[in-house]
Amino acid sequence: NILKPALAGGKLRCIGSTTYEEYRKYFDKDGALSRRFQKIEVPEPSVDDTHSILLGLREKYEEYHAIRYSDESLRAAAELSAKHINDRHLPDKAIDVIDEAGALSRMNSDDEDEVIDISTADIERVVARMAKIPEKSVSSTEVEKLRDLETRLRGQVFGQDQAVDMVVEAIKRSRAGFREPHKPIASFLFVGPTGVGKTELARQLALTLGVSLHRFDMSEYQEKHTVARLIGAPPGYVGYEEGGLLTEAVRKNPYAVLLLDEIEKAHQDIFNTLLQIMDYATLTDNTGKKADFRNVVIIMTSNAGAREMGRLQIGFGGEGINTDAITAAVDRIFSPEFRNRLDSVVTFNGLNHEIMTMIVRKAIDEFRDQLREKNVSLAVTDRCFEWLSRRGYSPEFGAREVARLVQDKVKRFFVDQVLFGELREGGEAEADVEGDDVTVRVVRKN
Repeated sequence: NILKPALAGGKLRCIGSTTYEEYRKYFDKDGALSRRFQKIEVPEPSVDDTHSILLGLREKYEEYHAIRYSDESLRAAAELSAKHINDRHLPDKAIDVIDEAGALSRMNSDDEDEVIDISTADIERVVARMAKIPEKSVSSTEVEKLRDLETRLRGQVFGQDQAVDMVVEAIKRSRAGFREPHKPIASFLFVGPTGVGKTELARQLALTLGVSLHRFDMSEYQEKHTVARLIGAPPGYVGYEEGGLLTEAVRKNPYAVLLLDEIEKAHQDIFNTLLQIMDYATLTDNTGKKADFRNVVIIMTSNAGAREMGRLQIGFGGEGINTDAITAAVDRIFSPEFRNRLDSVVTFNGLNHEIMTMIVRKAIDEFRDQLREKNVSLAVTDRCFEWLSRRGYSPEFGAREVARLVQDKVKRFFVDQVLFGELREGGEAEADVEGDDVTVRVVRKN
């Protein structure tokens, strides 16, 4: 009110700056004040414009930090900050990147008089730290990681080569730049019997790519009110200030694999929310903040059609799957608009005896790694592997029984032995089959 007469009479010339949020809060509500200012909207500059800004600021920061920026490092700062730092805007975040890269390099240098050259690798390291993602995810070239992605996944998830191929193809297509820029990296629906590797493939994909895994069990979201847990409670309700579980998880770790287990159990309102994510890669929480899903791989798992397949297959039914039963179940459970937004419906095969043996060997190898830390080695006979693979398969639970069986028949023996028994100083043990049961014995103690 003090400024209004001076502004109206032309005695005071004023240039102000504010954000959209603050403008709505103060200026929009005061028509007399907003009328006395001419609003000029300043859009976010492009990556090319930001690069030009950084070139103009280069000399100032080089002199301050006693360093040198190459043209490539400034270009990388503009491109990588735009790609990976999603909660801030250009050129602010790019300027912060080159400033922090200079400060970090100077701090790590022992020679105060040395003029340090800032490389693209230094920029990548800083962006990774600011975006809270692994350095290898920020690398300007991901060719090596993508080249052996298929091999590494096949080495962890057995008998699902077709599913692995479809997932890897979508990831490579995205990294090559042949995807729609305003959609998630990929949206998959994994269908097949329980315990055949649907969740495991999602977990191994996150590990191999070096990104976070956000897992939600959709059996917890069967009621209408549970949608608020994902995007946050409405104003006036308990938990309003805490935000939503899904939006907060993606905002903190925007490079991630989002796993929605047993999606068919979710309430219909959850599907409406997912349509928006799969279409526009964005979700607004209860406070109006947006979560960016452009760098998220969305994987939904379902046991749709599992009962029909269970009636057709008893025991080791082989790898063949009745895809007609799967397709009919998916069409029955999921709406056309939901299916239309999926990149692929990935069908998982059943498990045969050979695959079960590979799964058992993987479980035993993981346990051997744990024993190695205790200076204990474990030998397992072929008869034991055969017995565990036969007993570990369950038509109802798939390969999930393997972990329980290895725990019960093999791991249990070592608990007391490592703590109080003959193997407390290390040694060797052997697992074999005697009669119709697994026996473990100490072969040598240290």
